[in-house]
Amino acid sequence: MINILTFMSMLTGVGMFILKLVLLILVLGIIILVHEFGHFIWAKKFGVYIYEFSIGMGPLLFTHKGKKDGIDYNIRAIPIGGFVAMAGEVYDDAEQDIPKDKLLCNRPWYQRLIILVAGVVNNFILAIVLLSLYAMIWGGGAITPEIASVVEDKPAALAGLVEGDIITKINGYKVNSWDKAQIVLYFKNANETYSFEVKHQDGKKETFNIIPEEVEEEGVTRKVFGIVIKNEDTSNPLRAIAYGFRKFGSVMSSMATTIGGLVIGKISPKELSGPVGIYQIVGESVNYKLSIAISYIVYITAFLSINVGFINILPFPAFDGGHVFFVLVEKIKGSPVNAKFENTCHLIGFALIFLLMIIVTINDIIKLF
Repeated sequence: MINILTFMSMLTGVGMFILKLVLLILVLGIIILVHEFGHFIWAKKFGVYIYEFSIGMGPLLFTHKGKKDGIDYNIRAIPIGGFVAMAGEVYDDAEQDIPKDKLLCNRPWYQRLIILVAGVVNNFILAIVLLSLYAMIWGGGAITPEIASVVEDKPAALAGLVEGDIITKINGYKVNSWDKAQIVLYFKNANETYSFEVKHQDGKKETFNIIPEEVEEEGVTRKVFGIVIKNEDTSNPLRAIAYGFRKFGSVMSSMATTIGGLVIGKISPKELSGPVGIYQIVGESVNYKLSIAISYIVYITAFLSINVGFINILPFPAFDGGHVFFVLVEKIKGSPVNAKFENTCHLIGFALIFLLMIIVTINDIIKLF
């Protein structure tokens, strides 16, 4: 079996960096293309005038003007974003030779809503498709927090947890998936004791207090409970597709829990990852045999696609969700929001996001060293 690491060992440090960077660009490129295509295709369908469809940010690398639609199709140098530039995105600022009905701000509210959420919907569809394919080819992972086995003489076994127990709460937080359970276990804990509520196979619930072992590996301290969670049965296509939808919901729930953890201070902003952190995560695939590396890339692409969709739909200025918020406010109040006020909010939001990106990137670089 081909091992990517064997090939990588023949490359210089620069060669390794380039290969990892290519993988990062491929993963982000697919996610961004799918997202922006959602905005693009619905804007085009509803007759909105489009200046540019761009993958990437910054300086132009490649441009092509559509002969029929006159749209500039561009590839830009920095592969961490993309955009569809539409006429009248916030207010009537288009060139005078563009018909007023082709401005986004002048389209019916429901059309603007569809255009704005289409990118997020595309990201979610991509994630479900990839997760379903992953389950069909490589088998599904854990979703329901059901204990498949406990490791002998480890904290969970000593506390009394047994095979078949389903974890229902951790430290008072309800957990309906193993993804969410792992986030809760990651929360800052005032003491070393973790409270597990489990439902036994007879339906009875019981609470156990567990003090995990601390194991240090490569300078990183891990908490070990000694439980193995049951993987999902994806032995046929229908089960695999069902897994794709259920895993999508599980990851979405864990992301909502993560945001909540950040708000209440249970998770430090330092734990967030930006482009450098994503580069490291995607680059891990070079350490595996080819088939495992491909499965890893497929899963990571699905996971990041959900991330992009989830973050974009948050009702924060400059995100798609921020634009959706203003459209809904307009619909509720029966008149447009002041265009200059909305534009100012989006500019401030963009500046805050850019500042956060700088901070996260600095933290990622610090982690590397």
